[in-house]
Amino acid sequence: MSAEPHPTLPPVRLPADAELARDALVAPLFARAVRLARWAGPDTRIEIGGELAADQLPLAAQALGLDVSDADSVAHASQAWRVAVDTGLVDVTEPEGEGLEGADGQDGETGTGTALPGEDLALVTGGAPADVLDLWLAALDTVLADAAVPDLDDLVDALDAGGEIDFDRLDWNPGREADFLDGVLANLYLLTVAEGGTADGPVPLPVLAASMVVPDGMGDPTDAVLEQVSDAMMRLDDQFRQLEPIGLVEYQPVDEALMAEAEEPGSAGGGDEEDVSRYGMVRLTPLGRYGIRARMMEAGVEAPAVGDLADKGADALLDGVARYPESAAQAEIEQWLAGRELPAAVAELLAAARGDDEDAPLRRLRCQQALAPAGPEAEPVVRAVLGDPELGGLARVWLAEHGVADVPAPDGAMVFWLTVDTIAAQLAADGETEELPLLMETLTAHHAGFFDQVWRVDHPATAYVLEAMGRLHPDRKAAKEARKAAFKARSRQS
Repeated sequence: MSAEPHPTLPPVRLPADAELARDALVAPLFARAVRLARWAGPDTRIEIGGELAADQLPLAAQALGLDVSDADSVAHASQAWRVAVDTGLVDVTEPEGEGLEGADGQDGETGTGTALPGEDLALVTGGAPADVLDLWLAALDTVLADAAVPDLDDLVDALDAGGEIDFDRLDWNPGREADFLDGVLANLYLLTVAEGGTADGPVPLPVLAASMVVPDGMGDPTDAVLEQVSDAMMRLDDQFRQLEPIGLVEYQPVDEALMAEAEEPGSAGGGDEEDVSRYGMVRLTPLGRYGIRARMMEAGVEAPAVGDLADKGADALLDGVARYPESAAQAEIEQWLAGRELPAAVAELLAAARGDDEDAPLRRLRCQQALAPAGPEAEPVVRAVLGDPELGGLARVWLAEHGVADVPAPDGAMVFWLTVDTIAAQLAADGETEELPLLMETLTAHHAGFFDQVWRVDHPATAYVLEAMGRLHPDRKAAKEARKAAFKARSRQS
């Protein structure tokens, strides 16, 4: 898959493999492929390329319970057969050649091959969920390849006088078309996982088309660019119609009444929400999220899923969730805790939260998040680190939040150190958010002479945090004091 790696790609939330496998089995196109694999037998005749012989297609459509008089039924049967062959649900023996010479020296009839249910068909009912999903992924590859091919009308228009396809006139490059569709699906995946693992709402088709066409940094698109967006929308409308039957997406097609307008400049622009929906809406299904993630990982893209860290150590957990969105981090932590004895898990988390490296403040923030739901059985383990210079503040916060009595007050050095650590963690997690100045004001308001003392704190991020406070603190006088303190901290470090 051609999607570019994303350095902070959030984890996707996926159902269990068993649920995904059930979704795969009821996807209309995959279900038809399975039915045709069971229908195939010694009398099923095959042409070159593994396609069903022409007179077999109506029989295949009938086996699928489709209306044989409907031309679309034959097309559905042909596609389902191709999926069955490509996934190994059907084993075909192709004819050895065409125009075989008869005994009288004349050309005989076109040879035909045969087809039988393949060995992989047994995996549909007797295999593990992962086996079913592997078959579905193979089916998805076939459908994606088909979706990247121009429609029949375009192919007919591109025929030259000799009946051959003029690819220059068709302006079709197979690799380019496949990369375009992969790019669209990667962008749809990114939009899906951007808010903690799964987007609730569908994505307007113009948004996806624009993400592939409009150059980065362009303000108002030109008429020429809008026309390209409109063309891309029409291509995507056809492609998503093909991808829906395999269970990859839920798709609301472009309103046919708008088709004639789609080629006009500006037609891909918005309107109100109702108007936008008429231009098509698409959403990845849970199975679709699984499929696109699998393709991205096969292409070398790091695409985590919630639950990947459940069997790892606490160090891997805290490092892994460090830059996850908060809701995704919480879901990952809950799965990690679910399989462990709580006191031992808490001790492991606290040990992993230590450190003076650049990522350590964020690890401690995620550790605090992980400990938040822990019950009374965690108290002895948390109390044990009250004297730890890196964990003592965290421990006091947890004990206070859980109403534990006799919590010793921190000394001044720990208060200042914890303030620096907390702000450093927030900067690492979310950057300079609108809420951060208020946090800075809250943490410094109750300490007279805060900036006269904090620059001496022995924390690797002291100068960095003070510089941020100099930019962001809502009180101008405090911001000026922070800048002076930052200069002293830098001088002290050098």
